[in-house]
Amino acid sequence: MTDAVAARRRNPLAFLDAEIDELKAKGLYRRLRVIESEQKSRCIIDGREVITLSSNNYLGLNTHPRLREAAETAVREYGAGSGAVRTIAGTMSLHEELERRLAEFKRVEAVLTFQSGFTCNTGVIPIVAAEGATIVSDALNHASIIDGIRLTKADRKIFPHGDMEALRGTLSELRAAPGGAERTVLVITDGVFSMDGDIARLPEIVDAAEEAEAIVMVDDAHASGVLGRNGRGSIDHFDLHGRVHVQVGTLSKAIGVLGGYVAGPAALRTVLEHRARPFLFSTSHPPAVAAACIAAIEVLESEPELIERLWENSRFFKAGLGRLGFDIGESETPITPVIVGAGALAMRLSDRLFEEGVFAMGIGFPTVPEERSRVRTIVTAEHSREELQTCLAAFEKVGRELAII
Repeated sequence: MTDAVAARRRNPLAFLDAEIDELKAKGLYRRLRVIESEQKSRCIIDGREVITLSSNNYLGLNTHPRLREAAETAVREYGAGSGAVRTIAGTMSLHEELERRLAEFKRVEAVLTFQSGFTCNTGVIPIVAAEGATIVSDALNHASIIDGIRLTKADRKIFPHGDMEALRGTLSELRAAPGGAERTVLVITDGVFSMDGDIARLPEIVDAAEEAEAIVMVDDAHASGVLGRNGRGSIDHFDLHGRVHVQVGTLSKAIGVLGGYVAGPAALRTVLEHRARPFLFSTSHPPAVAAACIAAIEVLESEPELIERLWENSRFFKAGLGRLGFDIGESETPITPVIVGAGALAMRLSDRLFEEGVFAMGIGFPTVPEERSRVRTIVTAEHSREELQTCLAAFEKVGRELAII
């Protein structure tokens, strides 16, 4: 028996320790930061007050008085949990009301909520793209889309990020191939790309898909509550209502609570109820979650100034980083990456910013390519101009110290 075999028999999970050692050697090892307060523009993390630039809480809704009150009322009236999966005894009137309100908000026939945006994609993609179909996906689509595609028996084609000529070429080749005229083709894109903050070229994507008679699916996680009238998303932003067949939205970013939803035709909802595995085998949202999400929709419709403030803050901060000389890529939204190259440098920048009172998480491989490692920043409607100026001063100090600018 070799030493390696003997060691494996003593501890069959020893390879995990080796993987951790490798992360540490590359400067990529991270421990979870612990938040000890409400998650607002300033919060207590690991025992110190910092300005956070890493929250998806775009509009500050997670602490909005109307959401708090709705959640508290729901707990008193319905209890802490729902008790079952939706298809057995877990569908409550609050779930149905939330889905009705979301359908009206998104201007579609029907909506079905899921436990997360991730489970939306792993639930809906295998149903829309059955065996024999072909999925055409942007190279920078979210991991949940990638995993949703992996769960299918469909063929898949990946086109370079935002390359409309490549998309059209791929669609033309698919239709021209033997049997291509009868094939189901699904084109999938993020509405806003989560790591770079750029907006998909949806009008061109939809035009190309319509020419090829393909289904269009958009994951609007980072556009929900951010783009479009009252935060209706990228489809509303480009006025493409009725031309995008499947929409995925989130309830856990700008909405400020938890979960995701699939929006589209009523027939899609019905099939998802019967076949989407994450929906069938996961307990439904607690009453407080559903009630708070309903309240969030009401806030979006009645307080548009929150979205206006979000964009004002985003433009100010993005311009400041650009003036300092940081590489902020092609961001068009409140997501603004500070691209530095090596993963270890991104983590060092993040750590030093934290020491200066700014929480901005470093992101490296495999989330982004190693040579495109970055600190990803997200400003919110809650940030004051003074707080953003403080953050810019910290970026300037640390950026010069680490020879990034």
